[in-house]
Amino acid sequence: MDWFLFAIFLAAALAAGTTGAVFEPGAWYRALAKPRWTPPDWAFPLAWSILYVAMAVAAARVAPLEGSAYAMAFWALQIALNTLWTPIFFGLHRMRFALGVMAGLWLAVAATMIAMWPLDRIAALLFVPYLAWVTAAGALNLAVLRLNPQEARALADN
Repeated sequence: MDWFLFAIFLAAALAAGTTGAVFEPGAWYRALAKPRWTPPDWAFPLAWSILYVAMAVAAARVAPLEGSAYAMAFWALQIALNTLWTPIFFGLHRMRFALGVMAGLWLAVAATMIAMWPLDRIAALLFVPYLAWVTAAGALNLAVLRLNPQEARALADN
């Protein structure tokens, strides 16, 4: 693996992750009704740190390979959507719009994994935990939206 290439992809992933520091959950999120299965707050930065490293390793393994254009295009799309979700949900408090972004993110992560599979199966498998986490995050986004219809309705009126 090219370590310089890994560092570039890791920097891109960590840049996406900085939105979590800029748009923290805060009092608004703490006041929302959430399902009992909501992960504890400490799980989010831990999970994302591991996932960002896995994404960077996968990208560094696939990027130099012949025929990697689609895999890398989907990688770019998923990191862009990953970056977008946090400011929409925690910054703008637009839960419904964030759910749409999450659906796009899920599709982009799945497409990245599928596009990587014929090129490097280890890289593709590194995306499996990410897809599982995005699935859980999407379910959580949907559950919070359903448990707080007044909040979603109030924002839709603005």
